[in-house]
Amino acid sequence: MFSNIYSGKKVLITGNTGFKGAWLSAWCDKLGANIVGMSRDIPTTPSMYETLGLSSRVEHHMLDIVDLNKVVDVINAVRPDFVFHLAAQPIVSTSYKNPIDTFSSNVIGTAHILEALRRSNHNCVAVIITSDKAYDNVEQVWGYREIDALGGKDIYSGSKGAAELVIKSYINSYFIKSDSNVRIGVARAGNVIGGGDWAVDRIVVDCMRNWSQGEKVRIRSPNATRPWQHVLEPLSGYLLLGKKLYEGELLHGQAFNFGPKPDGDYTVKQLLSDLSVFWGFSTPEDSFDIETNNSFKEAGLLKLNCDKALFHMNWSAVLKYHEMVRFTSDWYYNYYHSDSNMMKFTIDQIQEYEEIALSRGLAWTA
Repeated sequence: MFSNIYSGKKVLITGNTGFKGAWLSAWCDKLGANIVGMSRDIPTTPSMYETLGLSSRVEHHMLDIVDLNKVVDVINAVRPDFVFHLAAQPIVSTSYKNPIDTFSSNVIGTAHILEALRRSNHNCVAVIITSDKAYDNVEQVWGYREIDALGGKDIYSGSKGAAELVIKSYINSYFIKSDSNVRIGVARAGNVIGGGDWAVDRIVVDCMRNWSQGEKVRIRSPNATRPWQHVLEPLSGYLLLGKKLYEGELLHGQAFNFGPKPDGDYTVKQLLSDLSVFWGFSTPEDSFDIETNNSFKEAGLLKLNCDKALFHMNWSAVLKYHEMVRFTSDWYYNYYHSDSNMMKFTIDQIQEYEEIALSRGLAWTA
């Protein structure tokens, strides 16, 4: 997989104790990488990081990326071959409560990772992950392309748009010069689901918590449509982008969207109905109630156009909708209802994902 490019390499993952960071750590471990983690805490209870026992497989540095000196010290000491920067304040509702922390983590923290790489200037590939929320959402019905305007009308979106400006300015000021040894790529994704997520205010997480206790979940906007994708989909894009940057300069400084195929849009109600099948409910209506008094304003559909990733890297999403649903439900159901070794279960899901990708001719499976 990925031309065995990660085997034996030092891979630094910021935000490694989070949902996506834990999945990426497990996958990199499977690929034979030497993993170094950087995060300020374990953000949820339960946590996938702890559930998988990743502390025994990762050289972890507990620090806050807003502390520039500590970030510089770690990168100078480790001199990673690859950096995947995921550390962020990722929750929209939290951004309203703690706007300064959100901007500090998402904007200043990103600047500190780039500044540390600028100072070290060793041979390194860095994939900086932002979000689909970095785009200025004007409620258009077609997917946003990498050349569309960035911005944000709320704190979280604004922090991601601002982080993109920091990345762009660092790339053009420092990393395109002939004496730079660092190659940078930017990745944008959103609406990720999968086993092991326990963050607040996420509908699938709320379902799994409630269903594990035999309780219904309350949903606000059953007809809201989202481009759902399993967590392994964008991670495959991040890893492929890292590989391409390692092999040459063609994609250096560029941004890429990673999202589901155009037919991957389903309503909240449809997704929950399909997830509930795996939990033994007689009918989907037994698994959730719909709130009738909802004053919470939901954002309109925000889709990504992923043609650039397809053209330059032959990347596209792997899983069909029903496979994404099964992967997600199976993980949580085994966590709550069996004594399975969840690290083994997670690696088995990654293995199955790789095998499906191979059968469908995805380029990164070579």
